[in-house]
Amino acid sequence: MAVLFFSCKDKYERVGEEAIPQVFPQGIAENFELTYTETLESLKIEDADSSKVIAVLTSPLSKNFDNLEFPYRTFPDGLKVVLFDSQGNRNTIVSDYGIIYAATNIIDLQGNVVVITHDGKKLEAPQLYYDQDNEWIFTQEKFTFTNPEDGTIMDGEGMDFNKDLSFFNAHRTYGLMTIKEEKE
Repeated sequence: MAVLFFSCKDKYERVGEEAIPQVFPQGIAENFELTYTETLESLKIEDADSSKVIAVLTSPLSKNFDNLEFPYRTFPDGLKVVLFDSQGNRNTIVSDYGIIYAATNIIDLQGNVVVITHDGKKLEAPQLYYDQDNEWIFTQEKFTFTNPEDGTIMDGEGMDFNKDLSFFNAHRTYGLMTIKEEKE
């Protein structure tokens, strides 16, 4: 029996096109912080105060793979994104792992994703996607949404919403929810 198992070992050395290519980042950054800003008009060289911060992304470690055909950046030790709405309110998204796809401007957040809005609403999910171009967040995973204003906790599967949670579309909900009716 032992001879049979040892003779089945694959000793073929893969070379050329069939070899699995090794992928290395073009850069690694520790204590990474990236600030996204927006300007209403074109800036001149001396202008510094006519832009506003729309998002701040921080992570203990960032690996940059922009040298690949489909460029991306990973955050293996977690990621925190602070989004600012038009009134300057802070909405925070935290996750255990993150990937930013440069070609599509999609951020893939994975593992214990928590979204907290400036007014205390809280969303928890195992994975969320953030579309930076459309300022839209979505998932097909299970989620828990807590709204302290209404005193409600909603569980569901699949949802999408804008970055400040003023529009929220749950695909499927379940569990116990309290719904307040307005009296006329």
